[in-house]
Amino acid sequence: MEYFPAPLEKLVEQFARLPGIGGKSAQRLAFFILGLPEEEAQAFASAIMDAKRGVTCCPVCQNFTAGGLCPICASPKRDGSTICVVADPRDVAAVERSREYNGHYHVLHGVISPMNHVGPDDLSIKPLLERVAKGDVAEVIMATNPDTEGEATAMYIARLLKPFDVRVTRLAYGIPVGGHLEFADDATLMRALEGRREM
Repeated sequence: MEYFPAPLEKLVEQFARLPGIGGKSAQRLAFFILGLPEEEAQAFASAIMDAKRGVTCCPVCQNFTAGGLCPICASPKRDGSTICVVADPRDVAAVERSREYNGHYHVLHGVISPMNHVGPDDLSIKPLLERVAKGDVAEVIMATNPDTEGEATAMYIARLLKPFDVRVTRLAYGIPVGGHLEFADDATLMRALEGRREM
């Protein structure tokens, strides 16, 4: 039995399709949209369509851009000899927030995940290999998440990069700042010990 008119039910269903949005959150968002003045609702819908039509992938790094090269690839101030490989465009923003990295990126748009029917051919690995094959790259930093899929993807790409004369590194990970040893799991402690460095 439907509790709401069909157009509202359809709007709730569309919001519920978004990642991390459950039924109650979808209802809350739908009711919020209904409460907007018509011009604000139209602006919201237009922003979605404008982003869908106007956002493309950078031909070099595969990051999102508004056409042509992304600002990072276009910047002459960035170090082109280093490529940081990430799974998702959101990861580029996360690394950039650190203000510690000044190289280029390569976005895979996913990770190898047999359970989700995502294989190596579904990712943008070939353009990465083409970039490295040109010989201008000295280091490739694997910055995929430290979970099963992220590790498998990093190891797969590292094997593909073996024939090239390029250094392949992995982001260090371990105990987070402000974390407590007693709450760390065994795998995190092991990685923290492996990645220790001199002070």
